Amino acid sequence: MFAAIRSEIDNPGVLKRSKSRGSQSILYRTIAALVCLAPLSSAIAQNFVDLKPSPAQVQWQDLEIGVIFHFGTNTFLNREWGDGTASPSVFNPTHVDTDQWMDAAKSAGARYAVLVAKHHDGFALWPTEQTDYSVKNSPWLDSKGDLVRMASDSAHKAGLGFGVYLSPWDRHDKRYPDPKAYDKYYLAQLDELATHYGPLTEFWLDGAGSTGRTYDFDSIITELRTYQPNTMVFADVALYKNADLRWVGNEDGKVLFENWNVIDRSGFLRWRPVESDTPLHRGHWFWHANDESTLRSVDDLLDIYTNTVGRGAQLMLGLAPDNTGQLPAADVKRLHEFGAALHRIYGHNLAAEQGHAVGISATAEHEALDNNPDTFWVAPPLHGTLEVHFDKPVTFDRAVTMERLDDGQHVEEYAIEAWQNGAWKPLARAQAIGHKKIDIFPACTTQRVRLNLISTSGTAAIREFQLFDGRSTSRQ
Repeated sequence: MFAAIRSEIDNPGVLKRSKSRGSQSILYRTIAALVCLAPLSSAIAQNFVDLKPSPAQVQWQDLEIGVIFHFGTNTFLNREWGDGTASPSVFNPTHVDTDQWMDAAKSAGARYAVLVAKHHDGFALWPTEQTDYSVKNSPWLDSKGDLVRMASDSAHKAGLGFGVYLSPWDRHDKRYPDPKAYDKYYLAQLDELATHYGPLTEFWLDGAGSTGRTYDFDSIITELRTYQPNTMVFADVALYKNADLRWVGNEDGKVLFENWNVIDRSGFLRWRPVESDTPLHRGHWFWHANDESTLRSVDDLLDIYTNTVGRGAQLMLGLAPDNTGQLPAADVKRLHEFGAALHRIYGHNLAAEQGHAVGISATAEHEALDNNPDTFWVAPPLHGTLEVHFDKPVTFDRAVTMERLDDGQHVEEYAIEAWQNGAWKPLARAQAIGHKKIDIFPACTTQRVRLNLISTSGTAAIREFQLFDGRSTSRQ
C-alpha cells in the first residue's frame, strides 16, 4: 500500500488524471492516517505482555543453576580486590583439578559454569597475546598453562555449559585511562575468548569500579555476536541496557520482588530474566585460609534456592578453588549435600505419581502433571483452573508451578487452593509465576487441590504443576 501511495506522489500525472478533488482528498487522508498509525504500532510493540524471549533466553532459563569460579592472584594474597600490582609469579597452584570443580558443581544441580577469566586486577588466566600480565608469565606449568582451556574442557566433559567473565575494569593495564586504546585491547581479548574455547553459554559484564567511565558496550557485544550469536549477556540494567540478562540487585541469593521478566528502563522495555549471584562462603568470592565458618549450611542453600530458582530467577553460586587449585573438601561435601537435599525434597512429585486432572482440565493430566516440562496445559483466556484429584488423601507442604514463557509471561495473579471442609482453602496467593515458582505453606492433607489462575493477560500456558512433601528427612 505504501508503494502505491509513493507511486502516486512521485508521479504527478497520476493526480492529474484523477477525476475529482475527492480522490486527492482520500489519498491525503490515507497518508495522514498511516503516518499517525506508524508511531502507534511502535508503541503497541512496547507493551509488557507482548514482549517475548528469544529461543536462547528460553533455553538459558531452563538451566536454573549456574556456578561462577573466582581464582587468580587474589587467591594467593588473601584478598578480594586486587590492585593490579601483584607479580604474575604469585600465581602458582600445585594441583589444579578443573574436573573436580565441575563434578562438584554438577552434584549441586548446576547446569553451567562461568570462569572469571580476568578480574579487576587485570591478570588473565589464559595466555593472551594482548598483555604479558597473564599465566604465560607465571611459574604455573612452566608458563604453559591455560586455565580457560582446562575449565572449558572439563565443563563440556561434565555436560555443563561454559561461560566467561571478562572485567571491563582493569587496574593493571596502562591503556585503561585511554578509552579508545583500552576498548581496542578489550575487544582483542574478547575475540580470543570467543573463538578458542567453544560455545559460550554466558558472558558476564561486571560494572564494579566503572563509576564515571563509559564503555562502548554496543561494539563489544557486536564483536561477541560475530562469533557467539547465542551467548547470553549478563549486566546490571544501569551498566548496559541491551543485555539479555539482569542482576537481581543484591548478592544475598534472594529475589525481593514479584519477578516479571520484562524490565522497564526509562521507557525502554526488554525481556531480561533475573540472575541472582551469591557466594558459597558468605561475603567471600575468593578463597581465604581458615574460612570454614563462612561456609553456608544446607538449610541456607535451600532457602537461597527457594528465593531464586523458586521465584523464577537463575541462581549463580560462587565457588572458590584454594591455593592448590582444588575446591576445598568441605565445599565439595556441602555441594553434594545440597544436591542430595534438592533430590530428596523434589524427587517425588505427588501430582504426577498419584493425582489426575478432572473437569475441563482433564486433558492437562498428560500436559501439566506429567513431570515433563516440554508439554504444557493451555488455560482458557483471562482465567482458568487446573484441578487435581487423588484417590486417597495426600499430605504436602509445597507446590512448584512452571509457566511456559515462549509467548511471553501471562499469569498476573494466581492461587493454590485445597478442598477442605466443603470449601476451597487458599494455601498460597501471589502474582507472578514466570519460569518457576515454589510456594511453601503449612502441611496440608486433602484429596483435591487446584491451581487457580485468577487473572491472566490473554492465554497462559502451564508447563508443570507439582506437589511435594518436603518435611521428611528419610527419603533418599
